[in-house]
Amino acid sequence: MALNPNLNSLAYFEAVARLGRVTLAATELGVSSAAISQQIKALEGQYGVMLFRRVNRRLTLTLNGEMLFQATTSALQLIRGAQATIREQHDTYNLKLRVSPTFGVHWLSNRLKRFIDTHPDWGLRVDATPDFTNFETEVVDLDLRYGTGAWNDLYSECIIHDLVMPLCSPDYLAQLQAGGGTTAEQLGRARIIRCMKALYQWEIWMVRHGVEHVEKLPKLRFDRSSMVIDLARQGAGVILESMTLALDDLKRGTLVPFSPVFPAVQFPAYWIVCPPRHTNRRIVRLFSEWVREEAREHEEQAQAILAAYGCTHRPVEEMELVLG
Repeated sequence: MALNPNLNSLAYFEAVARLGRVTLAATELGVSSAAISQQIKALEGQYGVMLFRRVNRRLTLTLNGEMLFQATTSALQLIRGAQATIREQHDTYNLKLRVSPTFGVHWLSNRLKRFIDTHPDWGLRVDATPDFTNFETEVVDLDLRYGTGAWNDLYSECIIHDLVMPLCSPDYLAQLQAGGGTTAEQLGRARIIRCMKALYQWEIWMVRHGVEHVEKLPKLRFDRSSMVIDLARQGAGVILESMTLALDDLKRGTLVPFSPVFPAVQFPAYWIVCPPRHTNRRIVRLFSEWVREEAREHEEQAQAILAAYGCTHRPVEEMELVLG
């Protein structure tokens, strides 16, 4: 018995077994009925068994045929699935991207039109989700991810060093300043709004800056930076947030630094992440180059705005970064 049966024979056999008629299988496969009959006879000759029996003008599987059909149809489904994945992954003009939700809304979406205008023939799919990509099971070209850069066995490249500092609306700041006292005392009276998924948390910041804060007001905690930024813009309290995400508000003046006394903390926060093999794809390479350039311009703007408010910055120590 041959150890390596002809794949065409197996494909013809699977179609006949599934559809029940040679003519239907021939139509689906685009070959003649005679060709299919010939291949099935050859397959039965290889195995030395009958695979079909005819019942009321319809072919039904023998026990041996049923065993072979179960194995063949499963194998062909896997092969077809792999072929579809390979075609999608190597499609030159379609980019599949995953991105951290708030970063996607506040940063990437404001810039994507420039990329689309530069590459008008490209298809683009962007999934804004907190779930990191499983590149072994999902068809995704690259992930733009917020984090510490600790992704084993993956290519990771920091594109933006974040600047984090206390921010609030001008009106809320004026209210706190009207009460008098030092900057630290004013912050002690403030309502603190927390983003629980931020890498840099209020508790660490307060210890680092020697600020004692007894929160008498109900705690406000959220899992999205976009929500805390919106609340701060409305004058609900003070946030410890990213200039990357709040840059437009700082430009408009709807948010301001709480005080230039407190320097912004700087650390690598936003990353290109993908399997090393993906970096060889032209579409990934071109998009990554575009993101790097956009990120470089963004960091220059952030530094300029920081200077305009009279604020400085310092690099964060690794031990200060905590996952909320």
